[in-house]
Amino acid sequence: MALFSSLSGADWLIAGLGNPEPKYDGTRHNTGFAALDHLAECWKVSVSKAKWQGLSGIADVDGHKVVLLKPLTYMNLSGQSIAPAAGFYKIKPDHVIVLCDDIAQKPGHIRIRPSGSAGGHNGLKSIISSLGTDGFYRVRIGVGEKPNPQYDLAAWVLGKFPPEDAKAVTGRFDDVEAACRLLMAGKLAEAQNKFNH
Repeated sequence: MALFSSLSGADWLIAGLGNPEPKYDGTRHNTGFAALDHLAECWKVSVSKAKWQGLSGIADVDGHKVVLLKPLTYMNLSGQSIAPAAGFYKIKPDHVIVLCDDIAQKPGHIRIRPSGSAGGHNGLKSIISSLGTDGFYRVRIGVGEKPNPQYDLAAWVLGKFPPEDAKAVTGRFDDVEAACRLLMAGKLAEAQNKFNH
């Protein structure tokens, strides 16, 4: 019981967005999952506890108790996992960080924002709806635009990266980790100045 009560004292939640089946591994839409895996590795935590329609683990980072969460609801329902997890730990939306793909940016480009619209991203749309606010951090990781306007969006985001794009994206995961530390330290401007490129 003591363990349970101490676990409920987390103060940040970082969620990586993606789709749960193995066939989606390595796709553009699963960039958030891959980035969260990198954080878990850096922070030596196993994201394996099944709850809130997702997998989670708790890390101690710079004096913060941080819930790392992978929603397993499929991308378009991500909020149905994130909102209950945040509610359980009494984490306010402005202490939620979402890692996700962004087709509006070149592969490996990062854009950090403290709030804003979903920008056509269904995962973000679901989270805004479930939390009842857009006031949560998002670290959007560029995966590249569709090759032409007629190209099917679903086919693009569910497609695998060519090797050079994969390298550009995974090459920024250390920056994503550093940016999350800065955001949790209340240093949004520094995170944006350092990593928004």
